Amino acid sequence: MEEKLERISQMIHSITKIDIRWYDYDGNMIYPLINHSIPSVLNQPDNECFHINEVLRKNQRNHYYHYINTYGLEYITVGIWRSNSFHGSIVIGPIITSISVMDLISDIISKNNLPIGKRKQLEEFYQSLPVLSQTECKHIGELLVNMSHHDFMNAQKISSPTLKPAPNQHIRKMDMEGDKQIIENRYEYQNKLMNAITKGNKVEVNHLLHSMSELVAFSDRVPGKPIRSFKNIAFVMNTLSRVAAERSGVHPIYLHNISERFAILIERTTNIPKLKKLMVLMANDYCDLVITFSSGHYSPMIKKAVDYIQLNLGEESLSLHYIAKQIHVNPSHLSRKFKEDTGMTLTEFIQRKRVDEAKLYLQKGNLSVTDIAYMVGFNDLNYFSKVFKKLNNQTPSQYAKERKM
Repeated sequence: MEEKLERISQMIHSITKIDIRWYDYDGNMIYPLINHSIPSVLNQPDNECFHINEVLRKNQRNHYYHYINTYGLEYITVGIWRSNSFHGSIVIGPIITSISVMDLISDIISKNNLPIGKRKQLEEFYQSLPVLSQTECKHIGELLVNMSHHDFMNAQKISSPTLKPAPNQHIRKMDMEGDKQIIENRYEYQNKLMNAITKGNKVEVNHLLHSMSELVAFSDRVPGKPIRSFKNIAFVMNTLSRVAAERSGVHPIYLHNISERFAILIERTTNIPKLKKLMVLMANDYCDLVITFSSGHYSPMIKKAVDYIQLNLGEESLSLHYIAKQIHVNPSHLSRKFKEDTGMTLTEFIQRKRVDEAKLYLQKGNLSVTDIAYMVGFNDLNYFSKVFKKLNNQTPSQYAKERKM
């Protein structure tokens, strides 16, 4: 039995790249194949495996359990049975089924009262997780049920010789004649798209993506493999979008996370309509990065200061002297230059960024105004309300109530 389960686990882990574990009846981990280390800030409940075992034990052997915990981490689980006796569970995950990781993380921080300073760590973790559709989750569950309830049979490979078609010189000549115009059009299209992303211009980006004729025209360059061709174009677009956002001054840590995430999503997408939707989402997410985190129009010193603020927004210690010390500059010089570059004092800039962050949580409606104020770095509720009203012409409570209507 153990050897069979090991082989099943190894095959599923090899194919899906998703973590897999066994637990015995008492919830002890027996056989882990793990790539993802769950951040300590996500305090996993001690009784999680007991809950999974209990649900599976109460149901018939042909059931699988799609379990989602309080942090939005999802697992596909099946029971380990011997005859009619329950002996434990196989757990595959964590995975997520939400493509919009940023919204997911905002919900998780809000619902679980997590420190806002951990947002970057959580973004890196969640963006590293496999993203599956509901159909893929269902198929993995069905596969686990069927594999775990039948004897394992060693498979033997039968190889076939590869036949290569003879080259058609006439067709190749026609392709070469058409390539020049196609390539010129593609590069013109790409430059327009990159310029729009660099500016964070979502209207122009969506206008360009509304007609993907230039991409589609080039997407048949791998004969007989349209999906592979379109994936290649999506990978190119991911790279171009990253370069465009970098030109606007977005910090590399943000670019690395989003680029890795979309590379995984592109490879896992199985049809062209979904790839088109994914490319639209990708371009818009890069625009959002530019809108939120762009600092390329600042001088090098102010860019360092802005990047430091945005990466440490939840820290109460943010101040002119503290930031100057972190980036090794004179506080007076930083203060003067910051106002010249941004049109705001450093304190005003920090307040604006914290209020923008607070809006995300007020829109969710899961936390009190007091909790949100402390989460985003304000240690005084009255001061938070005063700053919020100054920037938005309404109090935090009025803002939250308006968003619920």
